[in-house]
Amino acid sequence: MQAVAPILVATDFSDAAGRAVQRGALIAKQLDAEMHLLHVVHPLELYPGPDPAADFQLGHEQALQVAGKNRLDALAAGLRKKFAITVVAATRIGRSHTEIADYAVAICSGLVVAGARGEHTLLDLLIGSTSSRLLRLATCPVLIVKNAETEPYRSAIAAVDFSPGSINALEIAQAVAPGAQIEVLHVYDIEHDIRMREAGMDEAFILKRQAHFLTDAEKRLDNELARLNDGNITRHVTAAYPAAAICERAESRQADLIVLGRHGKSGMQELLLGSVGKDVVNAAESDVLLCY
Repeated sequence: MQAVAPILVATDFSDAAGRAVQRGALIAKQLDAEMHLLHVVHPLELYPGPDPAADFQLGHEQALQVAGKNRLDALAAGLRKKFAITVVAATRIGRSHTEIADYAVAICSGLVVAGARGEHTLLDLLIGSTSSRLLRLATCPVLIVKNAETEPYRSAIAAVDFSPGSINALEIAQAVAPGAQIEVLHVYDIEHDIRMREAGMDEAFILKRQAHFLTDAEKRLDNELARLNDGNITRHVTAAYPAAAICERAESRQADLIVLGRHGKSGMQELLLGSVGKDVVNAAESDVLLCY
């Protein structure tokens, strides 16, 4: 099974980050894993306005780091008591995407957890202008927490496209959602069919080709599930627009977790910056886990 420990949770002390912290702690408890809490202080030079004097800037940053560390230590103590887990608290000064990625590498993190909203959350970084910088450094899956309640996952969708490593979506779903009902979903992208129709290709050929790919996908999934199925896994194959189909399937099954495997030759960069990953992150009501 895919290892997801240790778990790194980035927090800015917002409500959204608070939900991410609780989710990260719950996963750590379920997996008997070590949890790291990281708070990044943003240097004054990153904010618009006149350049502050060097001594004032240093003092300001150090004061913010001390205040952040005090809050973080208190939060860590509460988590240790509530969840009976090992919690390591750390603060850094710098750009969030760089500090989070560097810290994840330093501790060999198996999972990064962040809230979907809030000041300087990881989601803002992933879909914002700094995303490419973070993704060049990212080495582990990222869980974006959206669920209002923090309960063990009950139902998950693991979307795979058969690109190299995409079956990791299922393995990671099993790791972070032990005991949940998991549906492995493959969506045949009908955009290919639309383009062929626009090119004037024969409709019977298009439909025959689609049916062939759907049947092949079912066989490939059956082969994978024979190896990985623990009795809680089913599979579903459909033809649709991938992002919409993933979200609609998750909603119909009342899934509280969507796991997206690696899409395309460029891996996680393609997944997060491409339309499928970005659209799912934006539209899904459940937590979304983005995997290598």
